[in-house]
Order: sequence, then C-alpha cells, then structure tokens
Amino acid sequence: MRHWLSISIDPLRLSKPTNSSTYLAIKTIQGGRTVYTTRVPLLDLPTVLPLPDPENVDKDNRKVDRLHAKRFGIYLHEKQDWVAPALLARDSGGCRFEPVDAAGQVGYLTIPWAIGGISSMRTIDGQHRVLGVHIEKQRISDAIADLDRTMARKVSAERALKLQAEREKLVAQMQRLSDEFVGLDVYLEPDPIKAQQMFVDVADNAKGISSAVRARFDNYRVANRTLGDIAEHPMLKGRVDAQQDRMTAKNPKFMGAKHVADLTRAVIAGPGGRISPKAEKTISDGEVIEEVKEFLDVISTAFTGLATLTEEDPEIELRAGELTEAQKLRASSLLGSVGMLRVFGGVFHNLREGSNPAEPGDIIVFFKQLDPYMAAPITENSFWYTNPETKEDFELNAMAPIMRQQNIVHLVNVITNWYKKRPAFL
Repeated sequence: MRHWLSISIDPLRLSKPTNSSTYLAIKTIQGGRTVYTTRVPLLDLPTVLPLPDPENVDKDNRKVDRLHAKRFGIYLHEKQDWVAPALLARDSGGCRFEPVDAAGQVGYLTIPWAIGGISSMRTIDGQHRVLGVHIEKQRISDAIADLDRTMARKVSAERALKLQAEREKLVAQMQRLSDEFVGLDVYLEPDPIKAQQMFVDVADNAKGISSAVRARFDNYRVANRTLGDIAEHPMLKGRVDAQQDRMTAKNPKFMGAKHVADLTRAVIAGPGGRISPKAEKTISDGEVIEEVKEFLDVISTAFTGLATLTEEDPEIELRAGELTEAQKLRASSLLGSVGMLRVFGGVFHNLREGSNPAEPGDIIVFFKQLDPYMAAPITENSFWYTNPETKEDFELNAMAPIMRQQNIVHLVNVITNWYKKRPAFL
C-alpha cells in the first residue's frame, strides 16, 4: 500500500476528454451571414460533419446514395491526383472562432464533433463525400484487421513478409487520408428554416456538367481521351457539338462529344458498350483511334447518307434557312441517329473480333446491302418493322431504334447473324 502512495502522477500527461477539432480559418461575410473558410483532413470529415445514413433521409437535405458515396471513396483510392470542391456546412451556433489578427478575420475555428452527441453542424453540400471517406476508412481498417488475424496464425517467413508489406501499404493509405485536406466553408445560420432555403439555393444555382463536356475533359477513360483525334475524321470534322448532349432539329452539328465516346465504346467493346477497367489499362489510345476511324471509313463508304455528309464543308456559311447535311440526314434517315450508328458499331466490333475477323471491304459490301433500308421515320411498311427478327427493336414513327440496352444488343446480334447467313432479302 505504501508503494502506491509514494507514486507521483502528473495530471498534465493525461488526455482530457475531447469532443472538438480546431483549424486555422478565415472569417468573411456572404449574403449577410458569417462564413468560416478552412481546410480539414479527409479523415476528419466523418468526425466534424454528421455521417449520412442512406436509409434515413435528412429532412434538411436529399437522400444519400450509398453507391455514389462508395465511388468517391474508390476515386480517392485510385487517383493520387484527386480533386474535389469545398464542402458547405451550416453551423447553428456551436462553433467557436478565436481571432488572432487585429481585423478579426484570421483565427482558430473550433468545430464540435458530430459523433457521440448532438451536433450544431449540418452538411449543405458534400454528404456523399463525407460518407465516401467513411466507407474508404472502414475498408482500410477492415483490411488491416484481416491481415492482423492472418499474421497471428502460423505462416511461412515468405508469406509473413508479403503480409507485412500489404499491411504497410494499407497503413500508408490511411495516413494519406490524414495528410490530405479538402476545403470546408461553414455558414453561421441559427434559423433552421433559412438553413433549408440555403440547401435549395445551392441546388438551384449549381449547373451540372453536361455529358458532352465530361466526355471532352475526363481523361481517365480511353473513349474520352481519344475523342479529339477521332473527331478529326472527315465524317465528323467540324460536326461535333462540344457542349450539347442532345441533337435537336435546329442543331447544325451531327452529334455531341458524348455520342462520339458512346460510338467509340460500341466499336471497341461491342453492343454492351462497356470497356472493362482491365481493358482501360491495357488498350492503347492509338489502337482505339485506328479501330474507330476504320469503322468510320467503312460506314461513310457503305451508306449514301454518310458519304454525302463527308462531302459537305462544315465551315461554309449557309444561307438563311438552309439546312446542313447533318440536319437533313437527321430528318430523313436512321443514320442521323447515334443509336443506329451504335448498332452498326457493335456489328463492326462483332465481325472484326475473333480468330477469323471479317475484312473491312467485306463489311462495306454487307452494309451497302442495308443502305436502301435507312429511311426514317419508321412506318408500317418499313423493312425493320415488317421483319419479324427486328420488329421488337423499333417503334412506329421513330427516327431511331429503341435505345434500351437489351434492344441494342438484340439488334446488333441479329444483323451480325445476317452477315454470316446472308438471308434472301439482302
């Protein structure tokens, strides 16, 4: 007993209960509200902001999609050069700001933790990023725990070294979440009604990125990286809309940037149009460009409407009310629809793959046999509607085949079989 009484305890060495984090911040005004701008470690997001529950909708925010959140975590894991905008949050009065400059604009912002108690913080924009970081953190933690259990068993020395290397890699991934930061803007707004309006205002004023723009700038996918080179083909040069996703009757262009990427995927991956992650890493840009341009050569030679398109100079200014060849084609032919071109792209893929691929010249001859059947819209007497093999893939008065995935795949397979069997109507 005397031994214990003689021990000296330093209370300063003991950790005190902690329920907040402090960051360097800048205090400004926006819309009459105080705004604290700071940067926080990724790993802190699920601590200082409420963790969204995909099963329960926050009444002040939208429903969270767990899969979308998980994809952000995967993005962080796979892309060392990741980028993300600042998150927006609303504080009802729980944060403390201690200025350190005379103007009172720079100081320490203490944010109470959202875990383990009632939080004054609500996320306005960034719920999926918060959940995504949490899911990625949990993935790493679970993987480390699995390795520790495996290493606790009797394993060979060689196996132990491999497991230790895997563990160190996972620890480094967790450390990266702690070392890398993301922006956080905290709006001081005690009124819950005004806080709900803040979320609406942010959603109303945000302009989503169009698929056309995404296709031009997202260089992680080969179909997007090669878009600029493929668009230089005579059939497409000067006729690709870099901004729009939909081709209206008034649009003088032939297709959008997104459509070029869709067409590329059909040629490279087939009617399913999905290039696998493994293929993304192994296929070269040059191979993709060569294959797609070969397909464009084939269809612009085989089909009269597309051949006419290549003869037009898109740079020549038209007279008022005059239509471009692309507009004329879109108004009178199935070839004016990206859907029909995707079908032929899938057929081209099927015929060119395997150990005994069809020659481009033979495919041109085959496609020329289909050229007379390209008139649109679809009528009761149309070839595609009267043919029992393809009737289910077209609707009356339509300017394109039905774009459901199962219809596209079915139509591609039917036409591919025609090449092999050459039915009497060809």
